[in-house]
Amino acid sequence: MIAKVIALFAGICCLAAASELSAARDRQDLAALDGLIARYQKSAQAPDGLYKLALANSYAAEVALELRDKKKSESYAQAGIDPAQKAVAANGGNAEYHRLLGQICGQVIPANPIFGALKYGQCARDEIAKALQMDSKLAMAYVSRGVGNYYLPASMGGGVDVALKDFDKAISLDAKLPDAYLWKGVALRKANRNREARQALERAAQLNPARLWTKQQLEKTPAQ
Repeated sequence: MIAKVIALFAGICCLAAASELSAARDRQDLAALDGLIARYQKSAQAPDGLYKLALANSYAAEVALELRDKKKSESYAQAGIDPAQKAVAANGGNAEYHRLLGQICGQVIPANPIFGALKYGQCARDEIAKALQMDSKLAMAYVSRGVGNYYLPASMGGGVDVALKDFDKAISLDAKLPDAYLWKGVALRKANRNREARQALERAAQLNPARLWTKQQLEKTPAQ
């Protein structure tokens, strides 16, 4: 009974942490994310604590990239790799831990696509593949893989068309996942399919009205 109560409490704490992290990411608040990273560093020992620290760095890397600071994004991503690896080492049976590690490895790449892909691409591919082997219905794993493919040069197996397949798969598994529609819209615009891109971005905005980057992507996407 006590064990169940502890597990329930840990789950509630993780949800609360994810909520405050998501809120900071949605408003592109790097200062708030830095504060959360500092807080989580003090308790990053158990797998869930390591996961929260890795997730905070991943979100910060995401926001820095949205703010067009690739070097800062790379720095956050690299800082997130160690706690993500430790979380996986402590609980290798958790598909989400593998997904996050793969995502963070992929987030290092945009700052230096060729070198980054050579150094971190295998980690990104392998960890997300492990996540999907454990849970083939983990929609965010397809989003993470799709984002990696979006930034990976077509000559190395990535590209927009490959990424779109991942985003569509994520949507087929979870039709209310805003990140899938957001990235689908970004990819469609890159493919000059502006009308479809706007439809995807509008759906992302409906599902998560607080996400500032979605609004910014909508503003820069032509109607046709």
